[in-house]
Parts: sequence; C-alpha cells; structure tokens
Amino acid sequence: MSKTENAVLMTRAMTALQGKWDNAIGFIVVYLLITICPSWIPNVGGLIQFILEGALQIGVATFVLSISRQQPATISQMFSDINRSMLSLGTYLLSTIFIILWALLLIIPGIIAAYAYSMTFYIMVDDDKIGPLEAITKSKEMMRGNKWKLFCLHCRFIGWALLCLLTAGIGFLWLAPYFMVSNAEFYADLKSGQAEQLAAPISVEPV
Repeated sequence: MSKTENAVLMTRAMTALQGKWDNAIGFIVVYLLITICPSWIPNVGGLIQFILEGALQIGVATFVLSISRQQPATISQMFSDINRSMLSLGTYLLSTIFIILWALLLIIPGIIAAYAYSMTFYIMVDDDKIGPLEAITKSKEMMRGNKWKLFCLHCRFIGWALLCLLTAGIGFLWLAPYFMVSNAEFYADLKSGQAEQLAAPISVEPV
C-alpha cells in the first residue's frame, strides 16, 4: 500500500528534478518529435505512432526512474536495445488490448484497468527477466487498493494543466516531467510498502 501523502510524493518529485529540468524537458521534446511526427503520415501514421510509443515505454520508464532515484539520467536511455524495445512494444500492445476489452463493457472499467496496469513498465525496468503478462499481473497486484490514491494524485495536476493551456501548451514541457516523476515516486512508495510488508515479522497467536 502507498502510505505517503500525495503532496509529499509531488514534493519529492520536484526535489528530484532540481538541476535536471533541462534534461527532462529535452527528453520530452525528443519523445514528442519521435512519436508525433509520424502520425502525420497518411493512412499508416497512427499505426507507426503506436509502434514507436510502445517500443519506447521501457526507455521512458528507465529515464523517469533514474531522475526519481537521483541517478544519472540521459536522453539516450529512451532507446533500449532491440530486444527490450520489442518486449516493450509487446507489453504495450497487450495492456492496450486488455484496457480496450474492459472499456467495451463501460468506460469506467477501462479506466480502472489502465490504473491497474500503470506500474507495468517500472516493474520491467527493475526486473529485466520478467515477461509482459507477468509484469501486468504484478502491476495489478501492486495497485490493488491503490488505484484511487493514484487517481487523486493525477487530479492534483488538473489545475497545473489548465494553467499550461494559458501558455499555448508550452508549460506542458515542464508539467510532463513533474507528472511523470511523481508517478515514479508513487511506484517507489508502493515498492517500499511491499518491502516493509515482507520484512514484517509474522505474529503467531497462541493455540
């Protein structure tokens, strides 16, 4: 369970970004150029965009976790080796299919599924031997009882997003890293909570 207040997680994210804003904004710009420009290609643009987005997700998670953990973070982390890129794409495709299937029932189940799978790529960064389905399942377990808290964390960015609209969208170059690193802090808090649970002594009641 995530026990740290969302406001504290956001403060941690802001602290982690200090001195790394140039890097983070550069990362966002490169990511947008790579994923948005192909979408302008007639007929196949949407498919190419989906493939590129999927292939880069492990790299994106690697970069964001590096900032969160106060480790060296470089734009080149976005581009993992071909095997990890294919694994990333496969996981992205699988989770998207699951979300769409849930969304076919109603919009709300689809949103719930998206939150349930939201830790998948962080998990894959920390375990390079885990497979797509296993990572998705582990994310579901990790997010059990935590989806509402993550939703509330995201709601805290709505006001910032509205302000960014007043800057013709330029402000999103700062908001996006802040949002992403806050998510990484949420993952770190969940992981810390799991470690504490495993380390806690098991009490045995007398017969």
